[in-house]
Amino acid sequence: MAHANELTPFKSDGCSIFPDGTIAVKDLWLDCCIEHDKAYWQGGTYKEKVTADENLKRCVINIGEPKIAALMKAGVDVGGSAYLPTPFRWGYGWGYSRGYKPLTAIELEKINSELMKEASQ
Repeated sequence: MAHANELTPFKSDGCSIFPDGTIAVKDLWLDCCIEHDKAYWQGGTYKEKVTADENLKRCVINIGEPKIAALMKAGVDVGGSAYLPTPFRWGYGWGYSRGYKPLTAIELEKINSELMKEASQ
């Protein structure tokens, strides 16, 4: 487990404990979840979490699933807190004690470096 100032490499579990898509299209909204995971992995302020959750909802609506989007939004509102000891909490790339606070310039450099590594793989 990372300490508060250490960043673990980015990883996504897809839509966490929610399906990645429908029976017919098993990964229909998976890309939305991966983008949401990138925001959750890096963390930041509570306002940034709210924005990330709204972006997830909008992404799923844009693929034609507004009811699923509303359900997912409710799930992340309840289960995405920075203070829950889950592997999918807000700021999961950092140690548990980071909470909601602005990212520093050094943290942003670490995030960008990790995302560049991830994109090159």
